[in-house]
Amino acid sequence: MKLIKLEQPSCNPCQLVSNYLNKKGIEFETIDVTERPEVAAEYGVMGVPVTILLDERGNEAKRIIGFKPDELDELIFKMENYK
Repeated sequence: MKLIKLEQPSCNPCQLVSNYLNKKGIEFETIDVTERPEVAAEYGVMGVPVTILLDERGNEAKRIIGFKPDELDELIFKMENYK
C-alpha cells in the first residue's frame, strides 16, 4: 500500500496533515498540486489537503479530505494491518 498527500505549500491544514503523519512515523509521497495539476485532475481533487491510500495495484482504497486525525488514525491502522 502507498500513501499520497496532495497539497499546496502555503496551505496550513496541509502542513498539519504532514506533521501528523511524520509524528506517527508514516511514509507518504507529497504532491504539490500547483506544480502537478495533472495529478490533481487524475484523482478528481478540487481542494487540499487530500490524503489517498492506494492498494498494491494503485487503486484508491481510502480518501481523506482535510485534516481529520481520527480518520488518519483509521487509515494508518488499515495500512499497518494490511496483509
